[in-house]
Amino acid sequence: MRCVPGRPQRVVVAGASGSGKSTLAARIGALLDLPYTEMDSLYHGPGWVPRPSFEADVDALVAGERWVTEWQYSHARPLLAERADLFVWLDLPYPLVLARVVRRTVRRRLRREELWNGNQEGPLHTFFTDPEHIVRWSWQTRHQYRERVPAVAADRPDLPIVRLRSRRQLERWLGDLGSPP
Repeated sequence: MRCVPGRPQRVVVAGASGSGKSTLAARIGALLDLPYTEMDSLYHGPGWVPRPSFEADVDALVAGERWVTEWQYSHARPLLAERADLFVWLDLPYPLVLARVVRRTVRRRLRREELWNGNQEGPLHTFFTDPEHIVRWSWQTRHQYRERVPAVAADRPDLPIVRLRSRRQLERWLGDLGSPP
């Protein structure tokens, strides 16, 4: 873990699908009184079709002085990394992440939870037929951050990168982040 100088104003949270990026980003936003924007809500339009305004919405978000969001989508990642003043990497053990993404997917499907712009998780059997099913996506992309995060560190040596490898470490770091300076 790395110390965070001052009170960050622009924070990105990276990690595999199902690692808890959105939950952590929202918690950071609440602790630091930063507006939280869920990147998936900007990307997914009705029927899971990408929203035409996604790139403009990301550009507007990144131009802001205060925000917290997830570090995802090829258009958004470089812009977010360039403007962030804190980068948080959730690098939790993958068995934990896999269990979380499976539980979350089943819960959302059984409860027919609305996600973004009227979308719901697809039928559970699509795990076997849809190459972009969220559980399969999480599995297939789980190692990408081990290449992407060091690239960010090389491009932005001034950017504090906090790597959290366990729930205990995450909770301790959040406690420190929420403490008065």
